Amino acid sequence: MRIRATVAAVSGALALSALVVPAAHAATSLVVPAAHAATSSGTPYTLDAGFSGVTIAKAIKVGTTNEVSTKYTYTLTHGAGVDIAAKDFYTDAFLYRGSFDDPSAELYGDDAATCTATSATTATCTGTIDIRPAGGDLTNAGAGSWKVAAEAIAFNGQDPNSPDMSKVGYKDQDGLGATLVQRYSKLTVDASPEPVYKGKTLTVTGKLSRANWEDHLYHGYSGQPVKLQFRKAGTSTYTTVKTVYSDSTGNLKTTATASYDGYWRYSFAGTSTTPAVSATGDYVDVK
Repeated sequence: MRIRATVAAVSGALALSALVVPAAHAATSLVVPAAHAATSSGTPYTLDAGFSGVTIAKAIKVGTTNEVSTKYTYTLTHGAGVDIAAKDFYTDAFLYRGSFDDPSAELYGDDAATCTATSATTATCTGTIDIRPAGGDLTNAGAGSWKVAAEAIAFNGQDPNSPDMSKVGYKDQDGLGATLVQRYSKLTVDASPEPVYKGKTLTVTGKLSRANWEDHLYHGYSGQPVKLQFRKAGTSTYTTVKTVYSDSTGNLKTTATASYDGYWRYSFAGTSTTPAVSATGDYVDVK
């Protein structure tokens, strides 16, 4: 759902220059382009509503093609005169980067939040942020921290395509939290030779890569510290042997001494733009 495409200052007053509400929440898909908003009379009043208690995943991992949806919840507090059960009342949460008044990017869900009244003036609202990397929702520069905001609009029976804006209530609010939107990561490992004689040298190779949201492929993540770890057969815990760094194409290579049967893996702790990942252990039989 995209309510707040733009809320801009026009001649010193707020004007909704674009508004989108999905068909699932209206009799028809609702679109109010700038041309309609410019000719609509009045300006929207501030809706008697507020938002708090937002919960959302701490990190959203997005690959190259698959749509990713993440759930959010928040508490909507509203005045007694606001009918949140009305068919033309909509609310949702969204993510943005940059300043709230002039964001560099925004991410929304496909549908409005679903709200359940908990009292005459409060409700718990639940929805999703839906991200389509293959659809151009993200650029690589957008990896990292995003801020959380929420909004609500009440049309109060006005025709969305030609409303008297003075009878339409709108409220948005920032400062409700933050999350990370990260480029999905992959990590491989291969220890050789297999089998190996005790006390001999193993060569352990691998590659750390992450999603590129612009060409929709995976590319090596260079210059990153990655731990080489070992788990002895019959145990459940990996121990770090050493730390190596990925090269300019994300490749990893180092050596270790073979002492026991067990599993070798690489493990990456992650960054703000790229999630942590561990390779599936490669079993080596020691003779």
